[in-house]
Amino acid sequence: MFDIAISVVVSYLLGSIPSAYLIARFRKGIDIRQVGSKNMGAMNVYYQVGTIEAAVVLFVDVSKGIGAILLTRYLLGIPLISPFGLHSALAGIAAVLGHAFPPFLQFRGGKGGATTLGILLFLMPKAIPFFIGVALAALLITRNLTFCYSVGFVVFPVVAWRIYQLQPLIFFSLGLPIFVGILYAPRLKEMHQKTSGDWQRIIRRSSIKQRF
Repeated sequence: MFDIAISVVVSYLLGSIPSAYLIARFRKGIDIRQVGSKNMGAMNVYYQVGTIEAAVVLFVDVSKGIGAILLTRYLLGIPLISPFGLHSALAGIAAVLGHAFPPFLQFRGGKGGATTLGILLFLMPKAIPFFIGVALAALLITRNLTFCYSVGFVVFPVVAWRIYQLQPLIFFSLGLPIFVGILYAPRLKEMHQKTSGDWQRIIRRSSIKQRF
């Protein structure tokens, strides 16, 4: 039990690494939480800092969730490639909470979308082609980067149900994206106000670079 508690704390701290904040400070001397969408994530870095910097942030944030699970399995003496279990769920949840509420930045972090994506792709590698297909289709139709990967989350519960057939994994792959969605709700409200409630304008963009 003590080992599990230690692994959860370590996973939380790993998830807390504020990659977007650090790279924005280093490259442009700005607080990424004060510009653009004010989100500490790869998309805001893409719009406010640059493409390469956003790619670095995306890689780090995706890796944090995967790293938390692998580190937890190592600390608990579990094979690194193992079926989904309580230890993986706790590590993943802790990493996402760390990203959203980092102790290094007064608990003001990001939404946890990339970290959640990394966790689910690692736990369900068979979902990768389905996720890519859905995300690319959404991107071609809407030219909205955030919307395209958000829509892609719908494939995970289906894959967990139809391919992996693990009920706990179904609930986990539903619950984690829902939590991220709740964190994103204030941003949706802000865009709703800016567009006078025009959801078509919010979802469909004239170009990838367009933002509200």
